[in-house]
Amino acid sequence: MSIDYLTRPRPLTPRDDILPVIIGGDFGVYGIGRCFNEAFGSRCICVGSQPTESITRSNFFDVRHVSAHASDAQLLDVLMSVAGEHPDKKLILMANHDIFSAFVARNARALSRHYALPFPDSQVMERLTDKAEFARACERAGIGTPRTITVSFSDVEDEAWAAPVPPFPFPVVAKAANGEPYDVLEFEGKRKIWFIDTPEELAELWGTLKDAGFRDTFLVQELIPGDNTAMRSITAYVDSRGEVTLIGSARVLLEDHAPTMIGNPVAMITEEFPSLWESACTLLTDNGYRGFANFDVKIDPRDGRALFLEVNPRIGRNNWYMAAAGANPMIPMVADLIDGLACEQQQARDEILYTLVPDSLLLHYVTDPDLRDRVTRIIGQGRRFDLLLNPAEKNLRRNLTVWLQKQNHRRKFARYYPEPTQTSY
Repeated sequence: MSIDYLTRPRPLTPRDDILPVIIGGDFGVYGIGRCFNEAFGSRCICVGSQPTESITRSNFFDVRHVSAHASDAQLLDVLMSVAGEHPDKKLILMANHDIFSAFVARNARALSRHYALPFPDSQVMERLTDKAEFARACERAGIGTPRTITVSFSDVEDEAWAAPVPPFPFPVVAKAANGEPYDVLEFEGKRKIWFIDTPEELAELWGTLKDAGFRDTFLVQELIPGDNTAMRSITAYVDSRGEVTLIGSARVLLEDHAPTMIGNPVAMITEEFPSLWESACTLLTDNGYRGFANFDVKIDPRDGRALFLEVNPRIGRNNWYMAAAGANPMIPMVADLIDGLACEQQQARDEILYTLVPDSLLLHYVTDPDLRDRVTRIIGQGRRFDLLLNPAEKNLRRNLTVWLQKQNHRRKFARYYPEPTQTSY
């Protein structure tokens, strides 16, 4: 059934008593701001070091600059200054990066005096968002995950240190168990996720991490076959009573393939996956989770099993896909944290194409004929939505910059992923 997104009233529920403050500066920050603006007509404050032009020239964002790699004290100082400047507003603090989620958890006591915080606390974060602990939580709940080993670098300086050998065949996937300790590292050739073909490549990675000063934990997982279209994204919100009042999901079509961005979807079709929703809700409620959560799941094409890969303690970069599908995530959150109201579960049920890339580029990588036909049909029915191509934005320089950035995706994919493969790497 067709929907006409652009005819929905904007804002849905006008109110001028709230002020969203969003840490960061990428398209995910813009998505959060767009959700607030469409739901409540809100102006937003972006606190970041180098926000994108889609934010700095937006008609509903103001920007407060903070230095790159700011300390907790420096970032707190900016956020407290913002709070002091707006005593008449109900402030909501948002972010969509692991570094900032950890910052909020560490400083929740000070921040909660001024801001509503839709994030889990530090104990829950350690219990679920550490990827090794997440796998154990899934095992307790009877939820499938890839076979995994952990590699601790805490004793890497010891001459006797040796990484365990994976008990499953190569190729394998390697990634940090915790985002923050890895995200702050800088070294040549850094990747968000490593696809490793041989034991020699894995040994080389261990040496690179040691030399870069990594001293946390890395994971090695079996590589589940299937391309990007085997991935699923789930977004949820758990209110202060412990009830999941927002749930939605999407079938990934294409992910970014730049080394530091790999794994981030750039095109998805919203779709209901009730069994995945049930598993996600179980993990959240059984572990005392509160706030926004974003799950990555892969469907194993060999047997159809759903394998949960991780949960991010934040709303996720592509958060606006939920609003485009009829379930603006800020509405249940504001009802909970600002208005103190219990509400019925909101579900994203409209089928839409959420995309950040040109249609011709996307269709080049969708090789399944039925899925390709589905994408083409959705585009033809006018249910294709692009986060950054916002009809509310009138600044010509902003919109030209956004258009040019979209064309730049062609160059990026030509460099990092020129042709589709069965594994998408």
